[in-house]
Amino acid sequence: MPQFANKRRVRHSAEKMFDLVADVERYPEFVPLCRSLKIKQRTQAQDGNEIVVADMTVSFQLVSETFTSRVTLDRTNLKILVEYLKGPFSKLENKWTFEPRGDDASDVGFFIAYEFRNRMLAVLMGAMFDVAFQQFAAAFEKRADAIYGAPRVNAF
Repeated sequence: MPQFANKRRVRHSAEKMFDLVADVERYPEFVPLCRSLKIKQRTQAQDGNEIVVADMTVSFQLVSETFTSRVTLDRTNLKILVEYLKGPFSKLENKWTFEPRGDDASDVGFFIAYEFRNRMLAVLMGAMFDVAFQQFAAAFEKRADAIYGAPRVNAF
């Protein structure tokens, strides 16, 4: 099963980065391949986590696919878990972690593993997905700079 993992130090707090990734409605504005995202349900779990069920449409050239996932926003532990519900995959696992590194820095971890149900779709979208996932971390960091302001560089 193809997978991609990345950990990146960013100059924004873990809480701000969590909020940015949790704001799934904004993904079509900056996430590579994401053409639309529609929230189907938003609930508060008994453990305090927020649960969002959403349809995301990804597209590349003439290929467009929509899948449904359940996103668990665990603000207490600064983790986001995405569980696949239905669509073109046979398997999809996605996790985000946010580790504070001082007041204005954090390590953002991203992991995804996926397998397409259809072999032809895997051939068409597989290589392009690999490239897109490599761009994800940079896209979120660029978005954080745009929303929260580019980090200041200390001059000595």
